[in-house]
Amino acid sequence: MLRPLFPRFLAALAILSTVLRAAEPPPIKVGEFASLTGKEAAFGQSSHKGTLLAVEEINAAGGVLGRKIQLITEDNQSKAGESATIAKKLISRDKVVALIGEVASMRSLEAAPIAQQFRIPMISPSSTNPKVTEIGNYVFRVCFIDPFQGVVMAKFARNSLKLKRVAVLTSVSSAYSVGLAKYFKERFTQDGGAIALEQRFTEGDKDFKAQLTAIKAANVDGIFLPGYYTEAALVCKQARDLGLNLPLFGGDGWEAPQLISIGGAAVEGTYYSTHYSPENKSPAVSGFVERFRKRWNNEVPDAMAALGYDAAMVLADAIKRAGTTDSAKLREALAATKNLPGVTGDTTLDAQRNASKAAVVIAVRDGKFKFLETVAP
Repeated sequence: MLRPLFPRFLAALAILSTVLRAAEPPPIKVGEFASLTGKEAAFGQSSHKGTLLAVEEINAAGGVLGRKIQLITEDNQSKAGESATIAKKLISRDKVVALIGEVASMRSLEAAPIAQQFRIPMISPSSTNPKVTEIGNYVFRVCFIDPFQGVVMAKFARNSLKLKRVAVLTSVSSAYSVGLAKYFKERFTQDGGAIALEQRFTEGDKDFKAQLTAIKAANVDGIFLPGYYTEAALVCKQARDLGLNLPLFGGDGWEAPQLISIGGAAVEGTYYSTHYSPENKSPAVSGFVERFRKRWNNEVPDAMAALGYDAAMVLADAIKRAGTTDSAKLREALAATKNLPGVTGDTTLDAQRNASKAAVVIAVRDGKFKFLETVAP
């Protein structure tokens, strides 16, 4: 007698399920573009893991404005030009309300004009070249910029390493490298040091022996290399092979496990500046490190992961304060971000949409990244 009722029961369940799904508000779509493969894949993968962890935590806490965040991630493959194409796709086809990306300044500089054109807020987690936010008032970042980072490493070279004559090895195809070299040279010479020689290379180069031979002949006591981790590791190896057993140091572009896996013993005793250290014992950092390791197979988060996390949290906070995803109001809320606690420090965005943050100096010792000192802005 009960069997005829069963199909009706299933039909009622199906209708109820459809009604509940219809009642659930649509997600807030956020676009992310990153170098998930290719030469700078370590940057993109790390930043993405931090951003995704933040989104998962936001959604687990109920989302924003009663809606979940849907992160739509695209891989630019570390290729020139891809970020602009991706930004157009995320905005026009996927209808995202904001963009998060990129780590590398040159990739952010490709996408930023698209974000500005369509009036869609874009937040770079860790592009440090000043030109990124100069593109327009819809472009933001949550990290310090190269004028500060250049000063940090110049002061470290003069005061901590006691260097007097330095060579600078710059990637002329990288906006990040060219900018950071400029600010380092200005401060190092201002503080009484001498730039004995400047040498250049192009992203993707693998042979640096000619430049290093010239540097060796210049009788310098240190080499500043404002590049990315792959070239940095190769330069260190080839410098040691040529008998250049002097300090090599760079900026946050060195921040990746591949610096050690590629460079091996050659990167021992090298230094770089970056945005945070997982060794920091503050509750904000230690809590983040614990949650990140639990989520990502015990991986220790680097600065790119921490900044990816903070970028998503800054965006979520702005949406909440704006009370809407309307692009103009969201832009205004982002611009008004002040003293928002984060993993890499409190975020306050200035009139140029840049964040003032402390830097840390890291040394490579015994095959590990070791915290040396914090430098306040």
